Amino acid sequence: MQSFTKLGLGLLLLGVFALATRNALAQEKAKVGDKAPKFEATDDQGKIWKSVDHVGKKILVLYFYPADFTGGCTKQACGFRDEIENLNGLQVEVVGVSGDSAQTHKLFKSYHKLTFTLLADEKGDIAKLFGVKAKPGGTAKGVGVDESGNKIDVVRGVTIPRFTVVIDKSGTIAAIDQVSDAAGDSRRVANVIKKLASK
Repeated sequence: MQSFTKLGLGLLLLGVFALATRNALAQEKAKVGDKAPKFEATDDQGKIWKSVDHVGKKILVLYFYPADFTGGCTKQACGFRDEIENLNGLQVEVVGVSGDSAQTHKLFKSYHKLTFTLLADEKGDIAKLFGVKAKPGGTAKGVGVDESGNKIDVVRGVTIPRFTVVIDKSGTIAAIDQVSDAAGDSRRVANVIKKLASK
């Protein structure tokens, strides 16, 4: 009888622990209406970029994308590059995030003359904070371009699905959207921000 009581107590404690763990994990995933989680990462210049230095200063657009130097991701990046003056006029800071290394970001940014920061999320930790689940990375043969214009292989830590997050000036997450139209994402985001401003 005593062993059954111990077993029951053990199962009860195990259940409580599992529930607490599940709740803790659920709290790690930010959603619309939450305050943006704090994070830091290495940027395309090899420096540490801290969200606390940026959130609340302007509207922050974090766009997660799969990989540098690929078709859809290049269109998305160049779309933000071409839209940047309009977005700056709306008090917006754009930051791209992928599983590529800081060095690959530097090459990608230089080759396409991007005017905004790219962050290296090689383990997918930042994406996870926003509920975006990364998949294993890999090597893309000959898709990158180095400083001399030579084709190079690109090694990616993880592959992050295409999602865009908008954080308003109060530091609250205003939108987390999966993106199907990479080339049109910058225009879509500009419309989202204009709607926020009109509220």
